[in-house]
Amino acid sequence: MKISEMKQSLTGLEAINFRLPNGEYLPSHFHVTEVGLVTKHFIDCGGVERKETVANFQLWEAGDYDHRLAPQKFLHILNLSEKILGRDDLDIEVEYQQDTIGKFGLTFDGQDFILTAKQTACLAQDACGIPAAQQFALPQLQVAGSCCAPGGGCC
Repeated sequence: MKISEMKQSLTGLEAINFRLPNGEYLPSHFHVTEVGLVTKHFIDCGGVERKETVANFQLWEAGDYDHRLAPQKFLHILNLSEKILGRDDLDIEVEYQQDTIGKFGLTFDGQDFILTAKQTACLAQDACGIPAAQQFALPQLQVAGSCCAPGGGCC
């Protein structure tokens, strides 16, 4: 999800809900403790220099059970963060404390923000000798007789 998509999603909400990949909701008294710009400048295992930049949101919850972050307040925080993030429409990465700090992607289903699992990957599979995923052609299925035609009696 990009920052512009989040801003647009927040405008129509009465409450903000975040859901983990396993379906559990974050407690409604969560805080947004940071909005930051994270740049990763690195060389992959194939020797290619790469750079990626994301907007990072850190979500946290504590014993402040009366705390509720309103969508308008979150929009205000996002607008304030433009002095750090700039006006680029960056992808969003979310950090949330679990057994350790979890890093997630973000989507919106029309009602809730969904934290999505992130995976590691080899960015230079050809240089590492990792075979490309094998592709299999599926055979063309032929309909035998009129069994599956309307009125054919298969259902």
